[in-house]
Amino acid sequence: MTEQYEQTGPSRPAAPPRPLGERRTWPRTFADRLTEPLPRALDMLRASRRGGFRPSAEELRSQAPRLPVRPEPLPQAGPDTVAVTWAGHASWVVSIAGLTVLTDPVWSRRILGTPARLTPVGVAWEELPRVDAVVISHNHYDHLDAPTLARLPRDTPLFVPAGLGSWCRRRRFTTVTELDWWEAAELPAPGGAVRFDFVPAHHWSRRGALDTCRSLWGGWVLTAPDDRRVYFAGDTGYGHWFAEIGRRCPGIDLALLPIGAYAPRALLRPVHTDPDEAVRACRDVGAARMAPMHWATFLLSSEPPLEPLERVREAWERDGRPAADLWDLPVGGSRALP
Repeated sequence: MTEQYEQTGPSRPAAPPRPLGERRTWPRTFADRLTEPLPRALDMLRASRRGGFRPSAEELRSQAPRLPVRPEPLPQAGPDTVAVTWAGHASWVVSIAGLTVLTDPVWSRRILGTPARLTPVGVAWEELPRVDAVVISHNHYDHLDAPTLARLPRDTPLFVPAGLGSWCRRRRFTTVTELDWWEAAELPAPGGAVRFDFVPAHHWSRRGALDTCRSLWGGWVLTAPDDRRVYFAGDTGYGHWFAEIGRRCPGIDLALLPIGAYAPRALLRPVHTDPDEAVRACRDVGAARMAPMHWATFLLSSEPPLEPLERVREAWERDGRPAADLWDLPVGGSRALP
């Protein structure tokens, strides 16, 4: 059962950190956490047979060559640095307080059930510094990639949703911290400790035919010792959780929010934000800046490849936000918080 905590300070949530690598017992299912019923399998199959989860061939020919890719050197990261580099899809290299944290790392060219990636990985694996931690939002194949994790030392700390620890331990990872919503853990850093808060999302989980919602799903709020804060939303639809995250984790400096994989809307609305909803979500969580993700990498839906970028820029302008606060980075692009 998730414990409820009151906000007691100006910045850090009050939930005491859980021990790293703690072994815990979880319920058999998390289906009671679903915001809405999942789309029916029959409806998904019918849409797939009609080509409903792929852009048209003409859209791919005309737009794919224009997808933004500009690999840059990783920022020089010190104990006072908070910076992000978009490797593609939901994979970020987050430099925070002297630590290098990967979010949902997928360095594979292809994942189960989709064509090969449209854009190359924005950061060569060999160019990464030592990875100090990995956060996973949920167990879908485009967010939990076994071949990528297999490239990491087995003592790399993993922060994962409740119910996903056994999967990681079977792959011989030795420091696996499973968290429920509104729980947190801390990892020592040169300037103190980085806090990892696991927060809700409007999504679901499944990796095989018989494990629907057997593990949890969510996003992560990373807080540096100086209270600068980065919110990684993972995969999510739009809903009430964003405002609650903003209330419990105030002062978010940067929100990494998904803007792609939203069409056909009737089927994907409950689990994937579109660009307009992502901008609303950024305002709901009270984030000063937004960096779009979850587009331009894998063909998971039917919108044209460049449409998410065009729509999020328009929505940001309509919302009256400064253009400089929309970090619409190319794949491989980086930016640091002041």
